[in-house]
Amino acid sequence: MCLLTYYYAGAHSFYYLLFAFSGTLCSYNFHWYLTRPDPAATGRAAWSLRHKQLHLVLFFAGLAGAAFAFFHLLAFWDWLAVAAMLTFLYSAPLVPLRSFQWLREVAVGKTAFLAFAWAHVTVNIPIVLAGNTWTTEHYIFAINRFFFIFSICILFDYRDRDGDYQLGIRSMITQMTEQGVNVVFWSTQLLVMLTTLALLPWMSWIYVAILLAPTLALGIWYGYFKRSTSDFIFYVVLDGLMMISGLVIILVQLYQVQFN
Repeated sequence: MCLLTYYYAGAHSFYYLLFAFSGTLCSYNFHWYLTRPDPAATGRAAWSLRHKQLHLVLFFAGLAGAAFAFFHLLAFWDWLAVAAMLTFLYSAPLVPLRSFQWLREVAVGKTAFLAFAWAHVTVNIPIVLAGNTWTTEHYIFAINRFFFIFSICILFDYRDRDGDYQLGIRSMITQMTEQGVNVVFWSTQLLVMLTTLALLPWMSWIYVAILLAPTLALGIWYGYFKRSTSDFIFYVVLDGLMMISGLVIILVQLYQVQFN
């Protein structure tokens, strides 16, 4: 996703890519280090429980890489700080300190925190780094990517709703009825489709179709994804849907350059 906007916006900064990679490594391992899965858990949760020290090592490695990249992107410190703050707010309710417990109430928006953090890092920051003046196209693209990520985050939080409830984390999904979750998901899907089609004045139909395909797949198999607790479905298929458009568009561009 970072590479998609990197080329789309014309950004050219190794330190941005380093910041995105290191920040991801840092935030995910911080979150999983703090997560306390059921001792009887299997799969990804069981692996995490057995490798707490590895999560800690990867967290510090990611933190070091992000700090190094941040130093070289100081001119954009405010944009980077927003990403760090939103990412922290997603995991902060898991910090086992009394001073952080109140954040479990704020965590009602953690689905949106994570979605906006990803959209901010993968869309907003590359556009700013490229020195572009924000246009209608950029705003539509940013909104489109936010709602697409948000729709996938809904499924992750739906899967985690029981664990969040036991921890006292009042996420948006734990507060909703089954029907409410469905309404939010399909409303989000509609917004993704409308904003994707709205890019037609600036993008060729083939790129719009490539952006739209994962959204259609998500809608078609929504019921299956919602029932699943498979690590493969969540960490390969759903995460893969977020990155597939970028990979395909980059491959199409390389093909066109080679044969034109």
